[in-house]
Amino acid sequence: MAKASKILIAGGRKVEEVMPQEAAKEELLAKIIGRSGTLRAPALRQGDVFYIGYNDELYALITSR
Repeated sequence: MAKASKILIAGGRKVEEVMPQEAAKEELLAKIIGRSGTLRAPALRQGDVFYIGYNDELYALITSR
């Protein structure tokens, strides 16, 4: 994920866009790691963009590409 251009993270009803080059590693991991200690599901990579989690807004962004 460090080489991604951006990471879109679904949380509740909002989508947060994170630039991995600018984000602190611990802060980024806290957002993308679930309670079980693994990557939150679903996780998808399209090119150099990662999509983590699910909500309707993020789903609309994925399907519009």
